[in-house]
Amino acid sequence: MHTTEMRMLRWAGEVTLADKVKNKYISGSFKMSPIEEKLSEACLRRYGRVKRRPENNMTRQVLSLDTGTKKRGSSFLTWMSVINKDLKEAQLDALTI
Repeated sequence: MHTTEMRMLRWAGEVTLADKVKNKYISGSFKMSPIEEKLSEACLRRYGRVKRRPENNMTRQVLSLDTGTKKRGSSFLTWMSVINKDLKEAQLDALTI
């Protein structure tokens, strides 16, 4: 994802690879945070909205459903595992959201 982000920033700033400008300088000149941070913020924001819904709401009930078994060859990455990882990285717990 970082490669695509830098390609778009270079394109917007009209900087080519031949100009030999470092990525830190390009991303700093646009004053942008990395896409990964923005995605995790949006995911946590969505999780907070779901947690604030009433207990009998369908979206809230889906959080407690069993995910089942994974297919052979696929990763067992669920939305809740991503949320838990983002909460740990942001040093938050589920009660503060």
